[in-house]
Amino acid sequence: MEIIHLNYPNHVKPDSETGPISLALGFFDGVHKGHQRVIGEAIKQAHQKNIKSAVMTFDPHPSLVLGGRKEEVFYITPMQQKMDILEEMDVDYCFIVRFTSEFAKLTPQEFIEIFVKNLQVKHVTAGFDFSFGSKGKGDMALMKLMSKGHYDVTVAEKLEESDEKISSTRIRELLKQGETGKVCQLLGRPFRVLGTVVNGDKRGRTIGFPTANVEPELGAIVPSRGVYAVKIQVQGQLYNGVCNIGYKPTFNDPDVKKQVIEVHILHFDKSIYGEMVEVEWYERIRDEQKFSGIDELKAQIQSDKLTAEQFFAGTN
Repeated sequence: MEIIHLNYPNHVKPDSETGPISLALGFFDGVHKGHQRVIGEAIKQAHQKNIKSAVMTFDPHPSLVLGGRKEEVFYITPMQQKMDILEEMDVDYCFIVRFTSEFAKLTPQEFIEIFVKNLQVKHVTAGFDFSFGSKGKGDMALMKLMSKGHYDVTVAEKLEESDEKISSTRIRELLKQGETGKVCQLLGRPFRVLGTVVNGDKRGRTIGFPTANVEPELGAIVPSRGVYAVKIQVQGQLYNGVCNIGYKPTFNDPDVKKQVIEVHILHFDKSIYGEMVEVEWYERIRDEQKFSGIDELKAQIQSDKLTAEQFFAGTN
């Protein structure tokens, strides 16, 4: 997959020729099952028309530019992870359009002229609720109206799970609740976070449960506090594990609010400081809790390990 960065108004054409394309339009944070339907349709149309497939996404999140947000936006799939998933889906091109205040001022008609017609788009696919142009005034009805024979349009209808729309907003809410099992269902794959193994306080090692302290990639959303059954990819190998996200209340001062992600990797004994790892969250085991002492904590961790092992034995 070739990644092409575009920036309005100075750089709105690829440096090299792409030829005619079938384009999926959207922000696609999460690349969940609903997004996959949109992108899959664009790929199908590309095959039917014997042209290349493409996805157009935007960076940064529009709310940072339009909403005047000061805080960082956390992504279900940070940009590199999004690119990896699109590559796995066999997309030919990904256009990353820089979302700026200048870009946000484009009328819907200007957006279509510059980012659809001028890019030799022969088929546009987007979700039923996709909007574009200044103040989101453009919709898929206008996209069809303005095609005038230049391109065809497919509108992907709402995809539901348990009588509720599959959406990035819903997935974010489920992650806040620690409902990682449901998130996996909506994504159609495990929820993953990339991170680096950093030095921790090494307390786990002293009680017989060494952990990898994972510093997540900047901008990645993580599930809520609690203990989870996870898998962790280390040096290309996938291992089962138990993960605690939280503040370690048994040991830490309650006023210290540094959240940590600690993974006890089952049947593993290697030093991996500095390694880039990927944690896959599957199932929430319990809430984080404070224990009266080391023995009670060790007994609970042993129980959590057993629960994780039983979970993964049941999914194999």
